[in-house]
Amino acid sequence: MSVSGVLLGVLAGLFLLDVPIAVAIGLASVAAFAYQGDFPLITAVQRMYGGVDSFPLMAVPLFLYAGGLMEVGGISRRIVAFADSLVGWLPGGLAAVAVASAMFFAGISGSAAADTAAVGGILVPAMISRGYAPAFSGAVQAAGGSIGVVIPPSIPMIIFGFLTGASIGRLFAGGILPGVLMGVSLIAVSALVSRRRGYGSSQPFSPARVWSSFREALWALGAPVVILGGILGGVFTATESAAVAVGYALVVGRFVYRELRWADVPAILVRGSITAAVILFIISAASAFSWLLAIEDIPARLSTALLRLTDDPVVLMLLVNAVLLAAGTFVETTASLILLVPVIVPLAPKLGVDLTQLGVIVVMNLAIGMLTPPLGICLIVSCTLANERVAAISRAVMPFLLVLLADLLLVSFWPPLTTWLGR
Repeated sequence: MSVSGVLLGVLAGLFLLDVPIAVAIGLASVAAFAYQGDFPLITAVQRMYGGVDSFPLMAVPLFLYAGGLMEVGGISRRIVAFADSLVGWLPGGLAAVAVASAMFFAGISGSAAADTAAVGGILVPAMISRGYAPAFSGAVQAAGGSIGVVIPPSIPMIIFGFLTGASIGRLFAGGILPGVLMGVSLIAVSALVSRRRGYGSSQPFSPARVWSSFREALWALGAPVVILGGILGGVFTATESAAVAVGYALVVGRFVYRELRWADVPAILVRGSITAAVILFIISAASAFSWLLAIEDIPARLSTALLRLTDDPVVLMLLVNAVLLAAGTFVETTASLILLVPVIVPLAPKLGVDLTQLGVIVVMNLAIGMLTPPLGICLIVSCTLANERVAAISRAVMPFLLVLLADLLLVSFWPPLTTWLGR
């Protein structure tokens, strides 16, 4: 048996045994190192350490800390109130507010799970209390939360940039218009479904209320402006912007809104550190795994196999999207990036895309995967918030999935959506 056979065979077996993904990837790598015999086992440890010894990856825990501080500090609530004043007049007003709020919060957290939890903790119970079906309430919040990794800052985009050397600033700029497209599309679908089901608006549109809620949320809305403006303006890097976001959230929550207590900070740091540790553990284990894949030339062989199926760029792009969608359904997002990006990046010239557009396409595919069982993190979070079964919310999320797939095709075949702002 070949080394690649041992590597992939052990990984598949551990997946079937429901071993945690980071442990499965790490054990598969160690088994392959032991079977190969050309490298001492200490090489696996060195590869794991080197995989997370990176300045760009410092942004991962920092953005998680910033999101936690903003949630507890009252920023999330003010963003929801402002979104309500903008779109609450639509049919199913609270559903539209859930999506719009998720769009605003996406510019702060960098995480789809954090986005879903922060906004859904407020709006899912509110929707259910107003007579919205629990399954629909959870579905619309899960769909809105998926935007959290497309609108910058985005943790998956940071990881993509780390893996490929692509400019994280350009990736962030490239995600803005696709993220807005996703949000507008989801609001339209939620309004159509709500009209059919008879869900009313939350309240009539009022310019005075928009202005009042905007003034109240001004400091909250300043966070994405500071983060993105600093990156796109060349003032600081993505990692430095994460540190700025933490400082901004701490100052606004503690001294402006006065809702953040010093006693809250340790718990926020612990929660963020646990989530970051999980992500970085996966990256660490997958670094040894991907190094072995490269030694065995598996990415190049898989890329060649795809090219043998077709040399038509359109068909090839559809195949790549299908592979990514399948991976997003069954494999955790960080692991999907590390396992598949080395296979897909060599195809970029044949696809006729640059690294920025390819990065956004990859992240959009994995964002859609967050809405599908069994590993759809947004779906799982929403099930908890709505106290509803996964199967019920999976059925309710189908209209949102279909419109997101249409958005994905548009981003895949119209480059200006991802390249215009990054020029």
